Amino acid sequence: MKVMLHTDRAGKLMAYVAKKDLEQEVIKQTQTDDDQILTLANGWDLFIAGLSHPIQTPQTVRARRLT
Repeated sequence: MKVMLHTDRAGKLMAYVAKKDLEQEVIKQTQTDDDQILTLANGWDLFIAGLSHPIQTPQTVRARRLT
């Protein structure tokens, strides 16, 4: 799925999933080699391959939902 990553006015990393009309705060970031797992406030874990660190925003990435 495509996920739009952006920073809100308070400086928090946010993720927007258009197909689900869902916008949630990223509460945890886990780095694995060149990949990242982002945990959203609603409990979703999103696996994103090849995401740069630190994350450049705004950007649209392809993600896979783990939970």
